[in-house]
Amino acid sequence: MKPVLVTGGGRGLGAAIVRRLAAAGFAVTFTYRSAHAEAEALMAEIRAADPAAQIAARPLDLADRAAVDAFAEELEAGEAWYGFCHNAGASYDTLAAMIDQDKAEAVMQVNHFAFVRLARALIRPMTRARAGRIVAIGSVAALQANPGNAAYAASKAALLAHVRGLAVESARRGVTVNYVAPGFIDTAMLEKYADYRARMEAQIPAGRFAQPDDVAQVVAFLFSPGAGYMTGAVLPVDGGLSASLPAHR
Repeated sequence: MKPVLVTGGGRGLGAAIVRRLAAAGFAVTFTYRSAHAEAEALMAEIRAADPAAQIAARPLDLADRAAVDAFAEELEAGEAWYGFCHNAGASYDTLAAMIDQDKAEAVMQVNHFAFVRLARALIRPMTRARAGRIVAIGSVAALQANPGNAAYAASKAALLAHVRGLAVESARRGVTVNYVAPGFIDTAMLEKYADYRARMEAQIPAGRFAQPDDVAQVVAFLFSPGAGYMTGAVLPVDGGLSASLPAHR
């Protein structure tokens, strides 16, 4: 089985990605920050469905730069990986004029710099093997402005720029690097917007939030042989949100 790494795989979208990649026959290792019980339940679920599945989890706080460096050094000293999906993310909502730099930097560490460090640890063995898949979970917020979302959007835009640079640098060596840009996903992260949900869904052409598996299936495709010629791509998975005008008649 080809080994792949997924960050933030304990719950929500990350768990859906782990399920899809495990079902596709990959040996999946995923990280989690605090979702220990959920991670154990997810591994038990996958093993019950397929006793031959190779699944492992380990705690890692991507906001802790020293911990990320230590994990990256461990990856560099180990065997080559076939795939990497950076799903873990942190949010910070405030008006652009009110951004607290420390909080913005914490979001940037999780959403962008953790990817930079882990991708650096994994990309060289991939290029030597002339085979590898890297997928970053970004956001449509990197593509379209949204009031109160500047710090988060900036971190996801930085992630997008890095993905594109990495893609063009590694394309001749058999590694693909792509960016998936979800819109609103029906996970715990959006529970704080419950009072506004109906209004938010009304602005989405598809009329609903995405389910985690809607996005996970796209990620699984990017790991499949059929996506071998796709690299540097941005794939919005947002029900048409980024394609529509914000003002409606």
